[in-house]
Amino acid sequence: MEEPPQAQITSLQNPRVKEVGRLRTRRYRDEANVLLIEGYREVLRAIENQWNPHTLFYCRALFLGENEESLIRRCAAAGCEVFSCSEAVFRKLAYRDRPDGLLALAAQLHRTLDDLPLGETPFLLVAESIEKPGNLGTMLRSADAAGVDAVIVCDPCTDLNNPNVVRASIGTLFSVPVAAAPTPEVIAWLKKKGIQTLAATPHTDRHYDSVDLAIPLAIVVGSEQYGLHSQWMNEADLQVRIPMMGQADSLNVAAAATILLYETLRQRRKANSASPT
Repeated sequence: MEEPPQAQITSLQNPRVKEVGRLRTRRYRDEANVLLIEGYREVLRAIENQWNPHTLFYCRALFLGENEESLIRRCAAAGCEVFSCSEAVFRKLAYRDRPDGLLALAAQLHRTLDDLPLGETPFLLVAESIEKPGNLGTMLRSADAAGVDAVIVCDPCTDLNNPNVVRASIGTLFSVPVAAAPTPEVIAWLKKKGIQTLAATPHTDRHYDSVDLAIPLAIVVGSEQYGLHSQWMNEADLQVRIPMMGQADSLNVAAAATILLYETLRQRRKANSASPT
């Protein structure tokens, strides 16, 4: 395939270098409606899920494999403006300490609850007031792996479009539909859709694997420090606990979410295999 026309950036004083540098701050990203996507897997997943970047910067000297060239051509074919950078320039652009030579800019993700696709038996993860981008990214990875319909972020303490969420999710931010909304709005929407809510709490004797999860369900998890808001606990259709057999009295929120997601997946697969064909 013929190499697409590309501009080269070799000066640290280039206006585009300064522009990308400003995108490190949330205020400027929000004003520009720009999402930073850094890394081969992250850019690839954006493209694979039709979240096409509008700008791509690359540096061959930092590539870790042999597939980057085809991804560059794929981005260019999708209408992306492509810039080849010197190593010094790319390291200036990069968000990561150890860049792999690919950095893309795309529009931010802004979905509403009604934009979310729902299966015949809805399966959702709701994350309330999650503070750390790494935890949110990890939950997106687990949600993608468990086959959830969508993730809803309530009263977010971290920016859904934070580059560290993209990084921690390894690009699954683009494969799992995600919406953000206030807790009262989400509770009302779930009730309207006939989706029951499950909340994990230590204040119940019912174990997480002893209830029927093969139903229209939203698993709700909260911050590690404060847990779920009382509004969620009061409205929950199901309350369960995850047994703690050691000295620790709580799990990382992403770990707890993963356990509940996979128990739901296990029950649904079992129910499907038992259904007459």
